[in-house]
Amino acid sequence: MAQVQFISTSPQELQQQINEGVKIQLQEFLKHFKPVQPKTYLTRQEVATMLSVDISTVHNFCKRKKLNPLGFSGSSRVYFLRSEVEASLKPLNV
Repeated sequence: MAQVQFISTSPQELQQQINEGVKIQLQEFLKHFKPVQPKTYLTRQEVATMLSVDISTVHNFCKRKKLNPLGFSGSSRVYFLRSEVEASLKPLNV
């Protein structure tokens, strides 16, 4: 095993140099790191509450392709991706 001797370096200077090296590596890592947000699914009632509308309005939005309903084959349960519901909202030019 190789040995390294620090003759004219104080413990504080060594710690500072190590911290700088770690900081540079962490900054490089964070440049390429993109956290993945978990997908959140909402029920019809949750979407209606979120948009402050009736469930029948949510149904009409689905019929008019304003919302993309998701579900399991053979099941009557309907879900919506929160990100898609939020993306369907568009700013108004008022």
